[in-house]
Amino acid sequence: MELVNEQNPFRRPVRPHDLGFLDYGKPLAAGDVLKLSGLLGHRMLRNVYDADLLFLPGPAGHPSRTDAAAFYSAENRLLGRRAAAVLEHHLFDWLSEGREPLPGGGARGLEERVLGVFEERRSRPSRALEVALGARHRADAAAFALVQLTAVRPAVHSAVGRNLIGDYDAAHPTLRHLLLEDFRERADRAEDYRALLAGAGLSDDPYAYWQFFLSSSLAGANHLHRLAHDHERVLEFLGAWVHHRIDESVTAAGHAELVREGFGIERPGYFADARETTGQELVELTRALLAPLLERFGGQALESFHTGFEDARRLARVADEDLAVQLDWADRLDEYKAKAEKLEHRIRTEHIEVDLETFVESSEETSTTHVHDDHRLVVVEVGQMHFWNNVGQRIPMSEGDKLLIPAERLHGSVVLSGTCTYHQPVIPEDMLRSV
Repeated sequence: MELVNEQNPFRRPVRPHDLGFLDYGKPLAAGDVLKLSGLLGHRMLRNVYDADLLFLPGPAGHPSRTDAAAFYSAENRLLGRRAAAVLEHHLFDWLSEGREPLPGGGARGLEERVLGVFEERRSRPSRALEVALGARHRADAAAFALVQLTAVRPAVHSAVGRNLIGDYDAAHPTLRHLLLEDFRERADRAEDYRALLAGAGLSDDPYAYWQFFLSSSLAGANHLHRLAHDHERVLEFLGAWVHHRIDESVTAAGHAELVREGFGIERPGYFADARETTGQELVELTRALLAPLLERFGGQALESFHTGFEDARRLARVADEDLAVQLDWADRLDEYKAKAEKLEHRIRTEHIEVDLETFVESSEETSTTHVHDDHRLVVVEVGQMHFWNNVGQRIPMSEGDKLLIPAERLHGSVVLSGTCTYHQPVIPEDMLRSV
C-alpha cells in the first residue's frame, strides 16, 4: 500500500478490520479523543463530508476513475450520511462538557472574550511550533507540520464556501460579503500554497498525505465541516470561523520561521504575506457578524456563536499539543530505541507478565498508519521491516531491533523479508515512567 496518494483524492485507507473491536455507540471522553477510534472515526467522517464536494479523477483508464465512481456512488453517500450522526456523537459530544461559560455583558462581553483569546494566543502562538523549531531534524518536523496544513486548509475553503450559498441577505445583509471576502483571499493564495509545498518537496495533490494526518488535525477540520453542513448550526460556524482566523494569524510568523529553518526558503509567501489580523479587526468582525443576528435571535445568537468559538478553541489546543508530542517523539527515536532496550530487558530478566501481541506478516504486507491506545514495544524476532512516522521516512528494523511507541502516536510499517515475526508487549504507565 502506497504511503503517498498522488493523483487520486479518493484513495483513503481507514483500517476497516479495526471496526470489529471499536465501540462507536458512546461518546469519547475528553481524555480519550486521540485514541484509535478517534483517528478512524475522523477519517470516516471526513470521507462523508467530502462525498458532496468536487474532486476530479484522472484521465480515462486511470485507477482514480474507479475509485471516484465508488466514492460518489449513491449507496456510499447514503450510508455515509447514516453513519455521520453516530460518528459525530462519538467524536464531538465531549465538547459539551467543561465548556467555558458565556461571559456576561452581552455582545460586548463576547467581543472582549474574542479579544482576550487573541491576546493569549498571540503571547504564545503554538507549542508545536516551539518543538519543531527546536528539533534536531528540523526539515522532518517542518514537513510533518505542513502535512497537517494540507489536512485543514481544504476543509476551511469548503466550509466557508458552503455558507456562501443561501438566501439570507435580508436577515444578515453583510454576511455573504464577509464570507466571500474571506473565500476570495484564500483562493488568491493558492499559488503561494503550491509554491510552499513545492519548495518543501511536497505534493499539493488533495489528500496525498492522508496517512499522515493526525486525528486532531482531522478533528478541527471536521468540526468546521460539521457546522457548515448543519445549517441549524450556522451561528456556531461563525464563532468557529472567527477562532480559525485567530489561529491562522498568530501562527503565520512561526510557520514562516519553521519553513525558513527547515527548507531554506527565505521568504515563504504563503505565510510571510498572510494578512495579519489585529485585535480591533477581530472585535469589528465579531460585531459585524453578531449585530443583525442579535436582532433576530436575541441571546441565542450570543450563546451559539460562543459555543462554536469555544469548541474550536479547545480543538485547536488539543491539536497543538498532539502535534507537539508527535514531533518530539519522532525527533528522538534514538532515545525511544534505548528505552525499548531497557524495558524489554527488564520484562525478560525480571519475568514480568505483560499483555503481548505477536504478529507474523508476509512480504510487502503494510500496516496502514494507526495509533495504539496503550504504550507498546515493537520487538522484531525474525525478518526485516520498515517503520515510519513521517513522509519520506523508512526506518529499518531487523532481528533484535526494538522501539518504544507511546500511546496515541501515529505510525505504520511494511514487511520487507519473506515473513517477519514481531512482538508488541504492552507497557503499563508506571513501568514507562521508570525509564
